[in-house]
Formats: sequence, structure tokens, C-alpha cells
Amino acid sequence: MHVVVVGAGLAGCEAAWQAAKRGLDVTLVEMKPVRFSAAHRSPDLAELVCSNSLRSNQLGNAAGLLKQEMRRLDSLVLAAADEAAVPAGRALAVDRVAFARRITDTLESHPRVSLRREVVTRIPEAPLVILATGPLTDAELARDLQALLGDAYLYFYDALSPILYADSIDCDVAFRASRYEEGEGDYLNLPLARAQYDAFVDALLAAETVPLHACEADLYFEGCLPIEEMARRGRETLAYGPMKPVGLIDPRSGSRPHAVVQLRQEDKQGLLYSMVGFQTKLRVPAQKRIFRELPGAAGAVFARFGSVHRNTYLNAPRHLTAELEVAKRPGLFVAGQMAGVEGYIESAALGLLAGIHVAFRARGLAAPLAPAETAHGALLRHLREADARGFEPMNVNYGLFPPLSPAPVRLRRRARNEQLAARALEALEPFVERCAAGAES
Repeated sequence: MHVVVVGAGLAGCEAAWQAAKRGLDVTLVEMKPVRFSAAHRSPDLAELVCSNSLRSNQLGNAAGLLKQEMRRLDSLVLAAADEAAVPAGRALAVDRVAFARRITDTLESHPRVSLRREVVTRIPEAPLVILATGPLTDAELARDLQALLGDAYLYFYDALSPILYADSIDCDVAFRASRYEEGEGDYLNLPLARAQYDAFVDALLAAETVPLHACEADLYFEGCLPIEEMARRGRETLAYGPMKPVGLIDPRSGSRPHAVVQLRQEDKQGLLYSMVGFQTKLRVPAQKRIFRELPGAAGAVFARFGSVHRNTYLNAPRHLTAELEVAKRPGLFVAGQMAGVEGYIESAALGLLAGIHVAFRARGLAAPLAPAETAHGALLRHLREADARGFEPMNVNYGLFPPLSPAPVRLRRRARNEQLAARALEALEPFVERCAAGAES
């Protein structure tokens, strides 16, 4: 029994792991280092190119629930993330180098996984294939898939936040705190008075950005808008968004700033900090000038500048079955962001499901489907039931879950989410047991 997995990002690595542990021989094909996309730099598998955060680790947040479900399903990605975790308050953030190295070492040494480094230009003819090439799928392969599906891709733009060296941040200005939490906190915060904030917004609005291609529309994923695009939506948009100061008190003044820039630790050593929510398509000279005008960042040294890249994804309601199989090509499964989810952890979750589905298919068995009450089931429900006419990628969120029954009366959102999480974990257990059937130790 054999499966070909194309793409060794988070989804492809997770799919390969899940299939191999269920006895399948896996050929995992990765184009790096033969060819790099515009956003990738490392030859390691499972490279994180945007943020190093996998978002909330709390069950009151659907992303936290999804991660807990993945832990119960023996996810390689979550095991690596937990080992490579760095301080990030209530979120799970990782040392991206350690994270990728752990996954690479595990799969390279797995007796059932064969890693091939080559560019795939056409969908493999193998009976079982998982396509997990991600939002930056190489153009030749994308054209082959487009020819199979018979219509154009949908697309949006995803931007990367700058990363700064910690020792270039002025700690006489920056203060350490996490929103609403007592103690020192895990984030560095650069406080802005009203005049400083206004000057920053003015600079963003006047700055030159990298233009899109003439044939491409200005389509952004709403959950990851470039900071200059947010500024265009209103002068206070940033102050109520990524720069909101609520729950933060500047210890120098004893008062709350008008706005803050939060910096999140990127690596275990604390040498690098990313600018939270500062994804951007500003040109590099503009980034240097504008971001160094922020309080405490005059001497900022950039380990990485922000950039922009195109993300490509399928119209899942039109093309994918509940098992993540392409309706027009039995035996071809799609996982990760290309399937129509947004976010690292959501991509890995679809890889997990695709690996399980393929393993059952290889044995001629019907694959178990994640219960609708679970976070995994909620993602699959979105991919199957969203309106195909305006389909867009989606992060996991409690709005995708079936409502509680009976409906609670006057239940606060946090309490409702906790009940949804408890229901999900209870519903997950029979699914875990079914998925474990036949898994190798």
C-alpha cells in the first residue's frame, strides 16, 4: 500500500506521518532546495514563513480546541510545536528553526517514508495522491490542476510581518506585558501617544507599496490585512485592531497609551521579536523609515522585512468531497491551505485528516469522518457547505460549529465557547478510537 504526498509543508508532513503510522509506504516529494518559492528560505520541511505563532492555546478559542484535538490524534506538528514552544502568553508560538528541524528529522528517519527532493510539474499518476503544495504552488503544477478542475483558481494576498533583533529595541521605552495579565508578561510593547500614532498613520498612508500584478485583483484575506490597508479603512482602525492598548499600562507614565506596537518572541533564545499584526507590502526603504520612527525602535535592526505573496486555493465546495478527495479525480486528495482553510494549524489539521482518509482508502475501508461538533468537523463542514459562488478561506472559529442544544439562555460568549469545547472533546473520543485502528506503534 503506497501513497504519494506532494509538498512537505505542515499539511504534507502531517499527512505523511498519519499515513505512515497506519502502515502505508509514503513517498514525500518536496521541491526545496531544487526550487524555492518567493517566501521560502530553508531546505527544512515544515518551514514557517509568516508568523511563528500557532495562535491561542486556550479552549475558549477555537484554534486552541483544534490544537487539543490534534494532540489527541497524535499529530506530529503539535508534538514538534510543543517541544519548540517559546513564551507567548496564552498563545502557542515556536522557535521556527527547532520546529522545522524536529519534523524534518522525524520524517527523514521514518522507515516507511521516502523523501524525494524534486519539482513536480504534473499531478502524479499514482492511485493514491495527496496534494499539499500549499498556497504557493509552483506555476506548472498549478496549471495542471487548473486544467483538471476546469475553472480558474481563487486567490488572495497574504503578507509577512517584519522581525527585529531584540538587542536593537530600546528597553528604556519598551515595556514587557501581556494584555489583561498580571506580572511581567511575554510581549514587548512600544507605547504611542496620540500625536505619535497620528504621525505613524500619516506615514503609512503616504508610503509607497509593492504593486500587484496588473492582471490580479486587490483581494486580501480579512484576517491578515496589510497594516497600510487597515490604515486606509479609518484613522483609528489600527488603534482598535493590532495596536489596541486595552489591558496595557505603561509603567513609566502609569497610564494607558493611545496605541501600542506589540513584539512577540520568535526564538527560544529571545534574540528575535516579530511585530505583531504588522504584515505589510511596504517597500523595504519605507519599512526602515516608518518603523524606525516608532518609539523605542529608532535603532531597530531587521532580521526580516515584511513582504507579500500570492496564496492560491481551490473552490472546495465545488471540487472536494467530505473526505478531501477531488470529485473529478478519485484517489487524489487535497490538504492544507490549498483546500480552502487559512492558518498554519488549520492546514496541518487537514493534512492529518487527509492522511487518515487515505490510509483507510488503501485498505478498502470507509474512512471515519470527524464529528460535526469537533473543530476538525467544523472545518470540513465549511469546506463542504460554504457558498461556492463566493468561497473564501477560513480560520477555525466557533461560528462554524453547530449550536448548543438546547440553546442556553443568556450565556456569555466565553462560557458558551467553553461548553462547545467540552462537547467537542467528548464527541472526539470515538473518532480517536476509530482513527487509531491499524495504526503502528
